Amino acid sequence: MNNIVRLTLDALTGVTVGISAKEDILGKDVYNDQSEKVGVIEDILIAPDDKTTYGIVGVGGFLGIGRRSVAVPVDFFQENSDGQWILYGATKDLLKQAPEFSYS
Repeated sequence: MNNIVRLTLDALTGVTVGISAKEDILGKDVYNDQSEKVGVIEDILIAPDDKTTYGIVGVGGFLGIGRRSVAVPVDFFQENSDGQWILYGATKDLLKQAPEFSYS
């Protein structure tokens, strides 16, 4: 038999304040700890167990041409007090050397 989960009012009121990936994360610039822009957050991947696992960062290119995507574990992202997303230790060269991510 299927595992049916019924929607309840309690389930709908469980989260009233949160972060919106679309509004607060996607399309945001990513900086390193030297305040250098190293990429742009293009996507967030959710694993089958419902845990966020990777942020997809667009690296390099000009106006989107020649940009490549790199998967970075979300544990490495930190938001600073100015609302900027930081990858400590990241450089454009390091991210360009990482394996390119592609959707299957």
